[in-house]
Amino acid sequence: MKLNKLLNPKNICVIGASEKEGFGGDTVRNMMKYMDDMSRVYLVNPRRDEVFNIPCYKSINDIDDEIDLVIICTPQSTVEGILRDASKKGCGGAVVYASGYSELGTDEGRKREEDLKALCEELQIALMGPNCAGFVNYPNNTQAFAFISNDRDRKGSVGLISQSGQIGLSLMESPNMRFSYIISAGNSSIVTMEQYLDYLIDDEETKVVAMYLEGIKNAKGFEECLKKAAIKRKPIVVLKVGKSAKASEIASSHTGSLAGADRVYDAIFKKFGVIRVDDIEELLATSQMLSVFNKLPENSNFATMSLSGGETGVCADLGEINGLNYCDFSKKTMDKLNELLPSYATPNNPLDMTASLSYDAELFAEALRTVMYDENVGTVCVGYTLLQEIADNAIYYMAKGIEMVMQEENSKPVVIVPFLENTRNEEYLNQLENIGVPVMPPAGYAFKILRYLADFINYNPKNVDLELAIPDVKGTGSTALSEYESKKLIKAYGVPTPIEEVAKDVEEAVELSQSIGYPIVMKIDSVDILHKSDIGGVKLNIKNEEEVRKAFDEILHNAKTHKPDARIGGVLVQSMAKMGSEVIVGVSSDSQFGPSILCGLGGVFVEVFKDTSLCPVPVSKKEALSMITNLKSFKLLDGYRGNAKLDIDALADLIVSISDFAKDNKNTLKELDINPIFVYEKGLSAVDALVINYENIDGCESKNQEEKEYTLC
Repeated sequence: MKLNKLLNPKNICVIGASEKEGFGGDTVRNMMKYMDDMSRVYLVNPRRDEVFNIPCYKSINDIDDEIDLVIICTPQSTVEGILRDASKKGCGGAVVYASGYSELGTDEGRKREEDLKALCEELQIALMGPNCAGFVNYPNNTQAFAFISNDRDRKGSVGLISQSGQIGLSLMESPNMRFSYIISAGNSSIVTMEQYLDYLIDDEETKVVAMYLEGIKNAKGFEECLKKAAIKRKPIVVLKVGKSAKASEIASSHTGSLAGADRVYDAIFKKFGVIRVDDIEELLATSQMLSVFNKLPENSNFATMSLSGGETGVCADLGEINGLNYCDFSKKTMDKLNELLPSYATPNNPLDMTASLSYDAELFAEALRTVMYDENVGTVCVGYTLLQEIADNAIYYMAKGIEMVMQEENSKPVVIVPFLENTRNEEYLNQLENIGVPVMPPAGYAFKILRYLADFINYNPKNVDLELAIPDVKGTGSTALSEYESKKLIKAYGVPTPIEEVAKDVEEAVELSQSIGYPIVMKIDSVDILHKSDIGGVKLNIKNEEEVRKAFDEILHNAKTHKPDARIGGVLVQSMAKMGSEVIVGVSSDSQFGPSILCGLGGVFVEVFKDTSLCPVPVSKKEALSMITNLKSFKLLDGYRGNAKLDIDALADLIVSISDFAKDNKNTLKELDINPIFVYEKGLSAVDALVINYENIDGCESKNQEEKEYTLC
């Protein structure tokens, strides 16, 4: 569905235009205040001859012109009839403010929304909403927005898409945010969040896309958008709610969205280089920073310049807390700073330049130039609290010095970092932003946002597999495979496992033990007993025939005692792997986005410290290595305190193999747990595995018993 008539219309019709406060009146007020040409706007109200001295039509049918966009300010019960009339006028876009649809969480509300969606598809109308606040197109000065805001110039390069009209309005009220588009998407059931995102990624007026996101409806479309943005290197900044169970519940009731598994969203955003922020202030400041920059930094190294030792200490601490890299200055830089600074100052990074240079524009410019052009520096942070009322004229000289340097051809990005929250002086705020220097929020926020910047700079789309293994069908229920059958599947993908076979009786167990060679491990083989150790279904370090016979009888006895109804295939006889460092690798499938790979060290590191990495399938070798090295416990694999370095490369290869398996089985695989994997100095061994498939796949039954057919469709 094309969005041009919706977001970039020529002729607009407002249904329910009014002079009262509310959707009909406030939409017209916004148009009159901000739009240069009201001749392309038609107003409709059967009870009015005019609204604000503008002629008013009784019906859209009375308008002798084509209509691109209809803005419907009337109740939900009127919407479908208006859309049918509008389509006769060539209408291709609609904004529906009314609520009463899927956000109610009722069958009736969901049916209304499905009916509305079907009608729009029939009429080929791109509809924004329902349950939305509309949009503003700043490049073409088009207003279709229902909320009143203070009068100021907002034209800029941030394209905002929000599923909350109030959050969109809050961002509009910020004096230093400037937009290409503001889109309040509401339920986004006809034109989806992914379609707005795609539009803004392609839009040349939009430098940065900012999103308030509750959930998405088209996983494939979302994937394609993120891939396009990653390749273009267009920043996407997302405030995605749903980290808590309460937030997920609220998101669902607010817009009827599928909140999705939050950690999966985190992993997807990381894969595609999306900047995920934690609150509205971060969304605003991160988007604003990226839009103000004339160019992105060439590297993720930072230098700070402050006017006092206290502020410099704050910069040092907050930089370390947020993982920023303060590079060492070169000898040339240090020598030059020694010439410029007072004798009592000691050059370093972070730099306490003292206040003396801040009252001389030329000297301040030279100090900034010296730090900026150090070969190691990517971004310069100037520490200074810009107040509303200027009492100290240092900012006059500093701003002038910064402007001198920023006008130079090879200048690098500069940000101003205040140390306290305060209303910013608008004159200097605009002066600095006009030369490409953003004024950040206070330091606690600023350094976290600079961490986001560093991650975006370091992101390289060539190092990741820019796709997702999105299922083609929907699976429900669960059915498990035995350990033996599970390991047969992953072994086919090159995963090393111990030698093993299932014995149907004790004599076969003895024969297999002698064939495999002692010591061996024996385990119950049953699809109904997933936690074998809990019921005494595992015997280790068996060294002779007598122990084999005893173990066989005990395992079967324990199984029948604890799980009398369990289906038992026999006893698994396997070679006993030598001990190594325990690692877990698993797969979990998200209903929208498909399988993701998890890895972490076994034991307490997973169970207590939750030290794991997650990456959506497919996983490249570089992604697999990154998953391993990003573990907090990675040092234990990498020769910590004189221990031998383990085979990280083999572990990365295993992760890639499991990724291939998960991708090939994306429609049937629900979960996979390989735990433990013993990792050695050379090689590894997957000693236990469990595959859980969906029981039903779009009406097909998934089976795993004696037939050995894993999907019957």
